[in-house]
This record gives sequence, C-alpha cells and structure tokens, in this order.
Amino acid sequence: MRNMPSTNLSLKRIAFIGNYAPRQCGIATFTTDLCESIATAFNDTTCIAMPVNDTEAGYAYPPRVRFELTERDIDSYRRAADFLNINNVDLVCLQHEYGIFGGQVGSHILALLRELRMPIVTTFHTILQNPDPDQRRVLKEIALLSDRVVVMSERGRSDLQTVFDVARDKIDLIPHGIPDLPFVDPSFHKDVFGVEGKIVLLSFGLLSANKGLENVIAALPDILARFPNVVYIILGATHPHVKRHEGESYRLSLQLMAQEKGVEASVMFYNRFVSLEELVEFIGAADIYITPYLNAAQSTSGVLAYTLGAGKAVVSTPYWYAEEMLAEERGVLVPFRDPTALAEQIIDLLENEPRRHSMRKRAYMFGREMIWPVVARSYMTSFLRAQSERRHYKSPVSISRALDKRPSELPPLKLDHLRHMTDETGMLQHAVFTVPNYHEGYTTDDNARALMVSTLLDEVGRGEAFDLASRYLSFVWYAFNPSTGRFRNFMNYQRHWLEEHSGSDDSHGRTLLALGTVLGRFNTPALHSMAGWMFEQALPAISETTSPRAWAFALIGIHEYLRRFSGDRNASQFREDLSARLMGLYHANRSDDWKWFEDELTYCNAVLPHAMLICGHTMANEEIASVGLESLTWLADLQRADAGKGHFVPIGSNGFYKRGGTRARFDQQPVEAQAMVSACLEAYRTTGEKRWRNEARRAFEWFLGRNDLSMPIYDPLTGGCRDGLHANRLNENQGAESTLAFLQALLELRLEEHSLESKEVHIQ
Repeated sequence: MRNMPSTNLSLKRIAFIGNYAPRQCGIATFTTDLCESIATAFNDTTCIAMPVNDTEAGYAYPPRVRFELTERDIDSYRRAADFLNINNVDLVCLQHEYGIFGGQVGSHILALLRELRMPIVTTFHTILQNPDPDQRRVLKEIALLSDRVVVMSERGRSDLQTVFDVARDKIDLIPHGIPDLPFVDPSFHKDVFGVEGKIVLLSFGLLSANKGLENVIAALPDILARFPNVVYIILGATHPHVKRHEGESYRLSLQLMAQEKGVEASVMFYNRFVSLEELVEFIGAADIYITPYLNAAQSTSGVLAYTLGAGKAVVSTPYWYAEEMLAEERGVLVPFRDPTALAEQIIDLLENEPRRHSMRKRAYMFGREMIWPVVARSYMTSFLRAQSERRHYKSPVSISRALDKRPSELPPLKLDHLRHMTDETGMLQHAVFTVPNYHEGYTTDDNARALMVSTLLDEVGRGEAFDLASRYLSFVWYAFNPSTGRFRNFMNYQRHWLEEHSGSDDSHGRTLLALGTVLGRFNTPALHSMAGWMFEQALPAISETTSPRAWAFALIGIHEYLRRFSGDRNASQFREDLSARLMGLYHANRSDDWKWFEDELTYCNAVLPHAMLICGHTMANEEIASVGLESLTWLADLQRADAGKGHFVPIGSNGFYKRGGTRARFDQQPVEAQAMVSACLEAYRTTGEKRWRNEARRAFEWFLGRNDLSMPIYDPLTGGCRDGLHANRLNENQGAESTLAFLQALLELRLEEHSLESKEVHIQ
C-alpha cells in the first residue's frame, strides 16, 4: 500500500456492503470487523452497513445497519443504490463473494453498482484461476465498476491481472484483518475447557464437507499412539446453508468415524458459533492448529489468519492462501487427503519443541501487520486514493442505460390471492369474483400450474416457496394412479376423484412439465425424491397420448429435467420421439399461409413452437429449431391487433380459429398470454434477437390493460387475475388458471430480467 494521500480529501460517510453479524459466515465476520475498525480508527467518519439477507426474516442487526438487501430480489439492489445516492454517502466498500449475492453467480450486485454515483472499493474474497464464462464476466465488470480493488494475497493480485485483466496499479494488497491477540502459553486457557495437562489440536470454522476434518480424525490413531494425552477440538456450527439442505449429516459422519477409529474419547465437538471472546480462548488453548481443507483454489481464510496472528503452530494442506501465509517456516504444509503425512508432521512438531516455538514466534511477528488497526488504516488509504482518482479521471464504465435496457417496471409480486385460493388440500379451481368456489373443487391441472409457480418463486427467493410447493406436490402425488401410470384430474371438494382411472392427456403432460421443472430448478433437494419418482413412473404414459399439447408440455418438462440429469438416456429418447411427432404434424399441415401443426388454432397455442425451440436448441437440430421459430413468428404476427395498434390479441375461445374459417376474437384467455410470454422468452434466449423480448413484453402487457378493451385483467388489489376478456366486459371471476397464468408470466419476465442484468457489460 502507498502512503495515505496528502490532500484535503475526506470521507464523512462510508457504506459497507456484504454479509453482516449476527449472520454466521466468514464474510459477515470480516465485514463487521472491517466496518467497526474503520469507525474506531477514524472518529470523524460515519460507517453504515448494508447486509444481504438469505432468509425472509433477516437477522437482528445492530444500529449500524441502515438498509437490508434481499439476496434473490433484484429490485432490492436497485432500491439500495437509490438509498446510497440520496444519503450523501462518499464511498462504498463492497465485499465480494460469488455465493452471497442473488442472480447467476451473484450477478444481482451489478444492478446496484451500475447506478452508484460515488467511488467504489471492492474486496475480492474469492479469485478463481479457472472461472466459467459467467464468473469471469461478473467479476470483470465488478472490477471495471470499482475505482480500486483489494486482494489479500500476492496470488490473488497475480490472478486478478492474468485471469481477469485487471490493471496492477488498480489493485491494493491488504492482508486479512485479525484481532490484536497476546502471545501466550497454551496452558493459560486450557482449564477453561477442562483440558489442562492435555495437548490440544484445534480446527474451527463453519462445518461443511470441504473442510477435510475426516483426515485429521483418520490421523489420530497414529498421533495417540505416540502422545496419548492429545485431544482434538472441532469448533464451529454447521454452515447454515449446509444445515438447511443436508442437516447435520457431515458432523454425524465425523462422530461415527471417530467411533470406528476408536478415538471418540479424544475428539471434542463444540457445535456453536462462538463470540470473538470465546474464540480467543479456544485459540489460546491450542498447541497446534490444523486446516485440512480439500480445495486448493482458496484465496483467503480468516481462520488461518486468526491463528497465525495469535502465534500458533499451524499444520495445513497447501491451498493457495496457506502456501503464501505459511511460507518461510511460519507453518507446515502436508498433501491433500493424506492422514499419514498429517500424523507425521504433528508428531514431529510435538516432539521438537524448539522447532514448534520458533515457528510460533515467526507467525506472531508476521501477524503484527495484520491486526485490525493497521488494516483499517490501509483500507482508508485505498478509500482516499479512490476518491482522489475519481476526481481526476473519468470512469471507463458507462453506468447510464438506454430506455430499451431499462424497460417499464414490472408489477410487484403479490401472492394474496394465490394463498386465498389454496387450502390444506391444494389449489381450488374456480372463484366467484374473488371468493373460492367450493362447488367446482380442484384439478391436477391447476395444482401442476401452482407447482410451477412455486418453483419460480423459489428461484426469485421467496421464502414461502417450499411450503406452497410441498402442498401442491402432495396433491399431484395423490392424483397419481400407479396402476395406469397416469394422473387423475378432477376432484370435488369432498376429495373424491371424478375420474375412475386417469384425467386428460393435457393434464398429464402439464404435470410432467411441473415435475420436470421442480427437478431441474427447485433449490431444496427435499422435494426431488418424490418428484423424481413420479416423473419416472409417469413419463412412459405420455407415449400413449394423442394431444400435441400434451407432447409439448412433456417436452418442456423433459428439458427442465435434463438440465440436472443430462445423462438420462430414457428421457432423451422420449424427447426424440415426441419432437419427431410434432415435426410430422407440422410437415403434414404447413402451407405458405398456414404455418402451423394442426388445421385449427385452439388454446395454449404458443406451447407448440416453444417445445420445438427448446428441442431444436438442446438437440442441436436446426430443422426442429427453424420450425419452432417459423411457427412462432407466424403466430406472433397473427396475434397482433390491426390498425397499427399492435397490441396482443390471442385467439378467442368462443370458436377458436379453423383453417379457412373465421377467427374468434373473444373470449380472450390469460393462459394464452402466459404461453406467448414463455415461448417468446425462449425465442429470445435461443436467437438473442431483441424482437422476441419485445414480443414477450407485448403479450404480458395484455394483462395490464394493453388489450382490445384497454382494461386491466390483473387485479393489483388482490394479486389475482380475472378470468378473461369478453367482447364488452371483463370476466370478473379470479380463478386458479388465470391467476397462475399471470404469476408465471410475471415471474418468468423477472427471472429473464435478472439474467440480462448478469450478462450486460457496459464498456465505452
């Protein structure tokens, strides 16, 4: 770091963005410590924090937290930018880690950074040597938007230059901050934990399978054979994300392994997230600290920095950060996944006290430049330099965006009517105005639609997604008839099925679509087993159906399923068969003035080209893709108002449109707009042509009042959607199909917008 700029510059108000205590993770601890250290060292500077919440409830933050971001809600990032711009913030300090921000590889943070009008200094906590294209693109744009960037190791600085093309003079190397701990004899703290007279080995941090702690337990028998008074303390709660998805399976596997190795009496688990004061005591009691991590590409480690600065003897695997920090005999490196080598080095350090103590001293002296008061001053130097450079140089990144890049705001996501139409059984089929109509009961069709919407809700980060999806998936499970491999469809309010064996072909295909989407997209594995079993059992029956729409629904479901299970040859064969059937229909019916699969346009028409676009793209079949694009282009032109108005006009349900006949203008159904939105977004993803993004918007605006009657179909008061457009009025009932059609279209547009945010790189 260079000396602090000798100018009249000053920073009165600094905002720190990143996870924040009491959230339990390394980034939260670091951001909190950095923010507090700056506030302590520079009394004239006001520090505020803006954490990212990964749960709907958030956390009990201290008063320094002024604004909370919702991880998967991109609108909260834009609101945060507005908050910073109007609150006289002089500089933003961002803590970057791919996994803490929403969007593809954390791309939502770009929506915030692009709008800021003050200098930005970003600390990169993870710098990958072999990033995938999305990871590379996001980090490069963050670096471009930042006035200065901070790394914690020479390796990080080198990789930023060579892998991400960041200029060297833009990079500041500032070590990971640590508390100012005294150099004490381990025996001083051992009585606190009842291990006086013992040799203490310690590992701490949030538990997850990549920590490699099983290798230390595997090494213990050899260590105990030479030093029977050794105890191994494993300190830390299971990582919240791991616990949410896997429970305590990793900790339990470690406990079982200790029993199998006969070392359970020498292993102590402290299953909690400790305060700094407690952590200091644990570190103080350790004779040797061990980091047996399995991933070489780890560019920082707060726990290693803490123990090094406390003057502990350290044994570690050679991940990148450890290689640099433990150089010059400040620690010992052992190969990955090698319990024998680990045992040998620990035994050698315990037998050779002069070596161990000289190693401790070198580590402690090295850590003096890492204590928080020193690190805080280095950060302030970087901040002031960023402010100075912002005054003299124009940013190379344009943060202004043309109107076509900032389309009109989407309506807020309101789920009141969805909840209103859902009871303990599932989604009710119809409503009288906004009141659920019990007389009409339920359908599997609607519960499959609701399951789709719940999966999209999970993708945008809504906390209630799992509870809703569980209810709708339970309904689908109850609807499945194992003897036929088909789903029943209609159920009355008394929970009696109105079909003896199976429902319609289309309800079967739509349910396969929903199950495939759960398997391909839902983030909670708890739903996958049930959905996977049903998908496998129900897929063969699609071959017996005769409805082209059932085939199309199933094809989209197969596509979603193959996103996660691409090696499933059985599913791929069904995809080949069904797409060939649709191709056969198209060739049999197409003419120059009728580019369609049948001799009539009926309902959910856009699902047919949608399925062909997906199959053509994923199967690398240009003929199928061209059929999808040609038929969708014809349908889009057909469903556009005349007289230059250009709004979306779906095929009416009162007669549909027979080839050579008269097209029905009404009743216009919400499901047609949703199918068109979905198909056009797929066309945009496939071709990259903005025309299809605009077509999707045009179809969606039908819900908002850009239609034949200039009346909104969507009801913003309830969050529901009216059942259609008659020739002279709205259908005021807000049933399940209509409401779910609107919500699906809205969520798909939101997700596409989020994807666009992650892909745009603005360079002049």
